Amino acid sequence: MATIEIDDDVYEALQVPEEERSQAMKRELAVSLYAQGILSFGKARELAEMSKRAFHDLLGDREIPRHYTEAEFDEDLEYASK
Repeated sequence: MATIEIDDDVYEALQVPEEERSQAMKRELAVSLYAQGILSFGKARELAEMSKRAFHDLLGDREIPRHYTEAEFDEDLEYASK
């Protein structure tokens, strides 16, 4: 597992309850990296530790368009046909 170092002052300045900080930072990093096309939907969702549906909803709430690869599209079609 990789670790990202964040200065204590920055970490303490986050306007999020302490017990939610780590998860909030992972979620924000995942959304940002996905929006920039740096991470795929699956890997960003994994980083955010969210279900497919929850991460999809989060992207929708933030008006971030889905970037479909052919494999992701096929996976979504398979899921929808169940």
